[in-house]
Amino acid sequence: MKKIISVLLLSVAIFTFAFSSPALAADTANGAALFKANCAQCHLGGKNLVNAAKTLKKGALEKYGMYSAEAIATQITNGKGAMPAFGNKLKPEQIENVAAYVLEQADKDWKK
Repeated sequence: MKKIISVLLLSVAIFTFAFSSPALAADTANGAALFKANCAQCHLGGKNLVNAAKTLKKGALEKYGMYSAEAIATQITNGKGAMPAFGNKLKPEQIENVAAYVLEQADKDWKK
């Protein structure tokens, strides 16, 4: 009986994962527009006008433990140091889009 229940539970789990819709990818075009409107004043071209060492370039993001969408989204949401928090200004989906855009640009070395 335990074996039958185990097989049934495994079948349900496989079916659920096989036919569930994937998470929607972040909208980096929207992220670009949001970045331009909210972030470019200090981070134009991936630079950092307040702290030149902590840019949005891939190497700096990796060095400071920020090379992930989650880490970037947390920074955008909560702010840190001289960077203001945008959690009350932007919706979570918008923050996710900006984070995805930043990662995309970091991978391109902020070159179009």
